[in-house]
Amino acid sequence: MLIVDGEPALTELLSVAVTEAGWRPYPVADGHSAVRAARGCAPHAVVLDGMLPDLDGIQVLRRLRYENPGLPVLMLTARDALEHRIDGLSAGADDYVTKPFSLEEVVLRLRGLLRRAGAEPIRTDDSVLMLGDLPLTEETREVRRDGTPIQLAAKEFDLLGLLLGHPRQVLSTAQILDHVWSSSFDGGGNLVEVCISNLRRKIDKGRASVIHAVCGVGYAIRPVEDGR
Repeated sequence: MLIVDGEPALTELLSVAVTEAGWRPYPVADGHSAVRAARGCAPHAVVLDGMLPDLDGIQVLRRLRYENPGLPVLMLTARDALEHRIDGLSAGADDYVTKPFSLEEVVLRLRGLLRRAGAEPIRTDDSVLMLGDLPLTEETREVRRDGTPIQLAAKEFDLLGLLLGHPRQVLSTAQILDHVWSSSFDGGGNLVEVCISNLRRKIDKGRASVIHAVCGVGYAIRPVEDGR
């Protein structure tokens, strides 16, 4: 979750709130940093202050939208005039919250944006992640595709769980290494490539592909209906 705000105290509060909601915060304090961070960390969504020390929030929003049209953006502003809201929404903001606001409201609105964007995993209960016909049960470490059980090695299961927890999001090799192996290795990129290859062979064999390589960037899992 990319958090863009020039007020350190507010940024810290928002970071705590999104962490408690189950997301990883990426706080930055200005517009140029926000644009760079959005390219590097592939956030689920952006919480964007309308007034930043270098660029206007609308300028940042337009740059983010140009590079990633589908990225959910929630704008924060102390300006509650109707024309300011219209400007933000016209520039591509998905939702608007005026200061002062409750952190609970921000989290609820972000959850709504992520659900609509398909960036929140669907949980059929507290331990099951599901993407289309592909459910993963965390407690029993079971995986099925179209009702057929699939046997995965430990790291394959962990990697699939990571991808299912970030549907449609492109995860870099470094991110996958950090989350699945919790360390860096010599030849780490090849390690991820091999694990992805084995996972795709088991998950996608004889079926429409859901695990995709994005050349030069990383890997993503997408519903079959995305058609990509």
